[in-house]
Amino acid sequence: MRLHLKRWLFLLHRWLGIAICLFFALWFVSGMVMMYVGYPKLTEAERLRHLPPLDGTAALLSPAQALRSAGIEGPLKDLRLHAGSAGRPSYLATPEGRRQPVAIDALSGQVLRGTSQAQALASAAAFAGSGQGLRYLGSVQEDAFSHSRALDMHRPLHRVQLDDAEGTLLYISGTTAEVVRDATRGERGWNYLGAWLHWLYMFRGNAFDPYWADLVNVLSLIGIAVAVTGTVVGVIRWRFRRPYRSGRRTPYPGRAMRWHHVAGLLFALTTLAWIFSGLMSMNPWRLFDTGTPPLRMAAWQEGSLGVSQGDATAQALLDAAGGQVRELRWIRAAGRSEVLARTSTGAPQVLDSASATSVAHQRDVLLARAARLIDAPVLRSEWLTAHDLYWYERAEHTMMGGHDKPLPLLRVVFGDAAASWVHIDPQTGQVLGRMDRSQRVKRWLFAMLHSWDWLPLLQRRPLWDVLLLAFSLGGLMLSATGVLIGLRRLRRKRGHHARPHTSTEAIAHG
Repeated sequence: MRLHLKRWLFLLHRWLGIAICLFFALWFVSGMVMMYVGYPKLTEAERLRHLPPLDGTAALLSPAQALRSAGIEGPLKDLRLHAGSAGRPSYLATPEGRRQPVAIDALSGQVLRGTSQAQALASAAAFAGSGQGLRYLGSVQEDAFSHSRALDMHRPLHRVQLDDAEGTLLYISGTTAEVVRDATRGERGWNYLGAWLHWLYMFRGNAFDPYWADLVNVLSLIGIAVAVTGTVVGVIRWRFRRPYRSGRRTPYPGRAMRWHHVAGLLFALTTLAWIFSGLMSMNPWRLFDTGTPPLRMAAWQEGSLGVSQGDATAQALLDAAGGQVRELRWIRAAGRSEVLARTSTGAPQVLDSASATSVAHQRDVLLARAARLIDAPVLRSEWLTAHDLYWYERAEHTMMGGHDKPLPLLRVVFGDAAASWVHIDPQTGQVLGRMDRSQRVKRWLFAMLHSWDWLPLLQRRPLWDVLLLAFSLGGLMLSATGVLIGLRRLRRKRGHHARPHTSTEAIAHG
């Protein structure tokens, strides 16, 4: 019985390995590329750097006038003013209950009904700066570099090629005419060997698209089975006390099998951790969805975002902010309406939307209001002045990077069933997010195991690079030898079936 079980273990590892080892090798190669070149995206910092400064002397409509011209009434989810839509100052308003923003010309009040080629080129020119050559490439619904679901509200996407040293390709929203993604020549080229390959994006945007997540999950589960059975087989076959007759601890005379055996024992744990954490990134079968009730934002905001005739004009806000303001954003925070005046660098200046005076939030007021967000007692609050294991920044090109993690930060810990933490920016008074127990577990099972997002290690580069590259190369050696062994096995099988019968065999078969 024991020999029978062992044989099935060997066969399972062999044939599952033949089926999956090529994917292993591709994942290791693409993972090393992704350490330094990420999937193209337009980070918030990039977007602000490329927005033209707003002209405070221009005859801009007030927010109320612009919304009235567009026929927008009622509460808003978001309201912004910048000069990135067709190169003109525009309000971008998102009414409550809608996902797509409405672009309104801030000079004429005209609503943008759909981005034209001329408007896309004007947006690209504003993004790139004067004197930059442009080439319109048409529009697409989705391509290899625009699979993100965050872009769905902007489709179709207009593409404009810049004649710059980086060969930058810009994607312009078909709804608001603002640039929503940039991809340099280097990013596009490396991504076919990086993120596009790693995330199996060859199965996105085609007939396989509805099954993409299931395909990744199934391949990951097969990979886990291969890694576990391979580890067990490797340990069984390794002579810890007495070597084989050859004098080696491994029984395999062939170089490929021998190196596969040794590499499997050395890198099995990290390989298994990477496959498992890759599966966790997909939130398989909604494992991390706990059904936790949403935050009671209405109690926090104490009213909806809106504008009135008595509010400060855009010119007054720009005068109060001073400097090279790239965007004004109206928000509802901690019971009042405010405007964030954002420049190309640094934290935004916070202004009262009615008086245009500077606003400062008090910690005790924020904490008292935060208690309304969840129907549970506040256990404690923490004032973070340095990043920690759950609030930290990654490089812009990484999957988790490009998101501002401001300091100081107010963290409020609740005693609800989900053990929720709420993060609040004390400067802007905005709720930045909620992290419950399941999300903190996912942080360890995905971010920690997959990209080694451990702050002491991230702060000690290039140690992080050396370790990840060393273990990735070890995993690649394990995978590549597995591919070679599998090809040889299949070749032998094909040769066996194709070999002509001998005379004895012919007689036996009549």
